[in-house]
Amino acid sequence: MKANNISRRDFGKHMAAAGAALGLGLTGCSAPQAKKETLVGIQLYTVRELTKEDFAGTLRKVAGIGYNAFEFAGYGGMTAKEVKALIDELGVVCAGTHTGFGALEGDLQKTIEYNLELGNKQIVCPSMPRKFRDGGVDGIKAFGEQMNTFGQAINKAGMQLAYHNHAFEFETVVGKYLYDIMLENTQPDLVKLEADLFWVKKGGLDPVEYMKTYKDRCTMLHMKDMAADEKGSFAPVGTGIMDFPAIVKIAREIGVEWFIVEQDRCEGSVLEAITTSFNNMNTLLNG
Repeated sequence: MKANNISRRDFGKHMAAAGAALGLGLTGCSAPQAKKETLVGIQLYTVRELTKEDFAGTLRKVAGIGYNAFEFAGYGGMTAKEVKALIDELGVVCAGTHTGFGALEGDLQKTIEYNLELGNKQIVCPSMPRKFRDGGVDGIKAFGEQMNTFGQAINKAGMQLAYHNHAFEFETVVGKYLYDIMLENTQPDLVKLEADLFWVKKGGLDPVEYMKTYKDRCTMLHMKDMAADEKGSFAPVGTGIMDFPAIVKIAREIGVEWFIVEQDRCEGSVLEAITTSFNNMNTLLNG
């Protein structure tokens, strides 16, 4: 993939060339077979400045672009019943919810009940609080123990807990990645992984190899591109340097359930950025 911006036509050609290997049935592949459409999700943190002004109206705009799965990071002060009615009205599903460690620790039952009413199956802890990661191995182990406790209660309610990474997890503590220490101290059935591939790359790892390493725990992906600038800035999917065909190929092999667009910061219009990401993701996943 070129490092500079690509048109949807060029992106589509690139995807078609990779289609046979990916098994996506993209344009240009012979004898495409019928397949189930993969939903294109979005982490609503991306449009947080818009939702502050008009939560329901922004979700309507995002659904209008074509996104049919939402991962929540707040609810605009709405009750679970109100949010569920809104997403039902829009014809979208809840792909997951980001719930801070403080909320999990402070009132786990309330969190569980809210997510059950949404029809959500994946509760994601978005980051490890600094008090744990600054506490060395003992701090990381303590975080893992807390996550196991949360995960057990969430599993009993019929849902799954996952952890979302940034880049700091790939710093080393006593010669190991902080991330590996955390995983060694969490039970695989209780704590799955939502891999943010931008931050994996920022942390110095190869996203494809990362997914292979954690293939038994990686159930969700944050799909965001990295611009070909000195800073490695955030970019809409398909306009940067991430090797998304290879990422999707391995993700499907290991059984990743959700592909979620996220862009932490956008240059210019956020709605234009997520439209570009949707178009390129839809081509990549569905042809």
